[in-house]
Amino acid sequence: MLEKATSRPPTDAAIQRYLHDTLGLHASLRPWSGTGKLPYFLQEAFATRELMLHGHTILLAEEQRGHKPKLAELRTQMDRLRAAAQLPVIYVTDALASYERKRLVEQRVPFLLPGNQLYLPDLGIDLREYFRQPTPAIEAGLSPATQAVLITMLLTKPWRQDWTLGETVAQLGYTPMTLTRVLRELTATGLAETRRHRRERHLYMDQPPEKLWDNLRAHLRNPVKRSIWVKTAKRETTSLRLAGMSALARLTQIADPPWSVHAIGPTDWQMAKQINIKLLKEPTEGCSEWQLWTYNPALVPNARTVDPLSLTLSLDPGADERIQMALNELREQFPW
Repeated sequence: MLEKATSRPPTDAAIQRYLHDTLGLHASLRPWSGTGKLPYFLQEAFATRELMLHGHTILLAEEQRGHKPKLAELRTQMDRLRAAAQLPVIYVTDALASYERKRLVEQRVPFLLPGNQLYLPDLGIDLREYFRQPTPAIEAGLSPATQAVLITMLLTKPWRQDWTLGETVAQLGYTPMTLTRVLRELTATGLAETRRHRRERHLYMDQPPEKLWDNLRAHLRNPVKRSIWVKTAKRETTSLRLAGMSALARLTQIADPPWSVHAIGPTDWQMAKQINIKLLKEPTEGCSEWQLWTYNPALVPNARTVDPLSLTLSLDPGADERIQMALNELREQFPW
């Protein structure tokens, strides 16, 4: 567990001064208008501030609890904030032990200790030129295409160590150029290597799928880009996979949510926008929640729900003990 937090969060002046001294840039801070829409546990955990830095808007999540959370809980909370705000999020605190900083860096959690240390691994190309030590691309997580290919492989039974990925990549609707990126990203993890057989490049992974899942988990990201509320007829959702709490309820003993949750991929979303879809500002009777995914959620043919691995990545285990228990039950349905 991270060490006990102090009672006073860093001041705006301290943050601005440190960013100026570190990056040579003037920063402005202001209250974030979306704070009141966050779940209560996030409002209780963080004081949120909007940071304007070199034309970029960034959300600062300042620790305000009497204790710092476990790393796994902090990371899921940061992911939840990022999804809600649709902004890069930086964890701000005034004290971290050296081993705590190391663990946050290993897990690629952006953080700021005014006057001490700044770690911003993935805030965009325009800002990276100001960082003294840019991190490799893999540290920002696998790209959506690579994640989709990897999960498709992990779901395949029986498992095999040697893969020709061209067919898998094509089935998912990606281009040959994407295949090159998939191979490059997976080999960059250090858990896979490419081998050439005649004219084909093969991907070789000698670990079993359960170990690969655990070892690569730090590189995997929540596939949900954002959620919207839609007033739909039943026929408009029959082709969509159940996702979120609806999928978890279908696959475990947890109760159904008050409204149905569905996943829609980038291609289908572009098509859906061409028809008359009524978007809602908040959930109402008869609505559906649509999760806009970064990749096609239909990785398993003829399934009613999204796959269990992507579903696990899309849910926040730190938000509710019931969800954590259901995710433990869901893990028993993994293909290994």
